[in-house]
Parts: sequence; C-alpha cells; structure tokens
Amino acid sequence: MADKKIRVLVAKPGLDGHDRGAKVIARALRDSGMEVIYTGLRQTPEMIAEAALQEDVDAVGLSILSGAHLTLVPRITQLIQANGQDNVRIFVGGIIPDEDVPKLKEMGVDGVYGPGSPTHAIIDDIRKLVNKDA
Repeated sequence: MADKKIRVLVAKPGLDGHDRGAKVIARALRDSGMEVIYTGLRQTPEMIAEAALQEDVDAVGLSILSGAHLTLVPRITQLIQANGQDNVRIFVGGIIPDEDVPKLKEMGVDGVYGPGSPTHAIIDDIRKLVNKDA
C-alpha cells in the first residue's frame, strides 16, 4: 500500500475559461509523483463527480475563478458523496473571498488556495489528508 500513488482529479467547473492555474497545479502534483487527471474546461458538477468515480481518485481539485464557488462546490460535494466516495478529499483554488472560506470548509472542502499559494503547501496538504485516510 505504501507504493500506491495518490490520484488527483483537477477540474474546471462552470463556464470559467481560464485554466492556467489549474494546469500549473496539475503539473506540480504530477511532478511530485501523484497521478493527475485533468478534465479540461467547462465541466458540469455531474461530469466532475462521474470522472472522480470512474478514475477512483483520492482527491478532487476544483479551479474556480468565476465567483460561482458557493453554487458549484456544494453540488459537486453532494454528488461525490452520493457516489459513496466519502473519503475523497476536496480542494478549491481560485478567486475566493476570505469570508467564503469558512462556508466552503463547512461544505466539506479540505483546503482553499488563492493566487500565489505555494505549490509545495498544496502538495503537502493533499499528502497529509490522503495518507491520514489510508
């Protein structure tokens, strides 16, 4: 089990068409030894939850710059839980106002990262949370 790679789905929910940050994170996770599945732009919550199920991921990273995080995240977490994936960790990155961070955490989000967040901190957080469940 110690050799099992962490599998992370990186997704861009909603109509936001800016994916540079998602690609930077996907590459950093890959370079750290994780398996990364990038879904591409304009994914629906249903598409993301289905991909998380089909790919049997340990974590889902959502990149949201559109301001729709309080609408999209609850639906995505609800669908992932409905699939029986209660152990999947959820991370959100993008333009998230400080006052929305506690709301996202109450919804089950494990980490929230804004522009300029160090990639090593994101990698360390994912490893700690996923390995805690192992």
